Amino acid sequence: MATATRDLYEVLGVDRSASADEIRRAYRKLARRLHPDVNKEPTAERRFKEVSEAYDVLGDPDKRARYDRFGAAWRHAADGPADAASGGFRGQPDVGDVHFDFGDGDLGDVFESLFGGARGARRGGFGGFPTRGSDHEAVLELSLEDAARGGRRSVSLGDGRTYDVDIPAGVREGQRVRLAGEGGQGAGGGPSGDLFLRVRILPHPRLRLEGRDLHVDVPVAPWEAALGAEVDVPTLDGTARVRVPAGSSSGRRLRLRGQGFPGPRGGRGDLYATVRIVIPAQLSERERELFAQLAAASKFDPRRGQR
Repeated sequence: MATATRDLYEVLGVDRSASADEIRRAYRKLARRLHPDVNKEPTAERRFKEVSEAYDVLGDPDKRARYDRFGAAWRHAADGPADAASGGFRGQPDVGDVHFDFGDGDLGDVFESLFGGARGARRGGFGGFPTRGSDHEAVLELSLEDAARGGRRSVSLGDGRTYDVDIPAGVREGQRVRLAGEGGQGAGGGPSGDLFLRVRILPHPRLRLEGRDLHVDVPVAPWEAALGAEVDVPTLDGTARVRVPAGSSSGRRLRLRGQGFPGPRGGRGDLYATVRIVIPAQLSERERELFAQLAAASKFDPRRGQR
């Protein structure tokens, strides 16, 4: 592997304390700049592979934790339980901090050079056996409407690849969509790994998702709140007409059944529209006169009983 003897954080140009978002941004920036379809420099393809391999490890929380603990030996650490007392692995001698750079060859070549060749060994995967490719992960950004509707859509990743993806209706933040066989290439005739797209739902300009319910603030004029009115409320499917009852105060919630986010087994949550009374920032002379008349005629005291 090209990055076996290089610090993976150095490859991506981030600190060891970098957050997952910082690592993802660094990878996307480098991948766009170094992709062979864009960058024709002789070293671009090698650097692109290094960056991709580094992100394959540091972009996965479990792999990153093993890498932080074991360094370049993290892959072997995953094959068996670690011996905490010696710092090595059970059943293996403690060889200290040794790094193997396999270059562009395969593991069969390495073992052949170290141990004088293995009788009957085949070129390809580990010990001559087929090896499955590694799984990769990327972020799939969806609008709230697209996450609710689901369906087939074309997705372009930062490295220039494009896929047609079937998104289940009602997919949630953090869920993963699996693309079988689209991960790292296998060795020795082994199968490719999978690509997992982790869903990130983009903020909606007005709607807020809480569980399966949606929430929205509905601005109304003072006279609409006092006298009642019909107002438009945004939904996932467009707009809905809602009746604001007369005498509504700010904070009153109006429930629209079945207008929320889809559930995994069908059905939908509800949409809650919260009344927010809005006062004009500037009053015309006539509006000022009418409000003054209302103030003089009304006996209403919103602070009664609070003294």
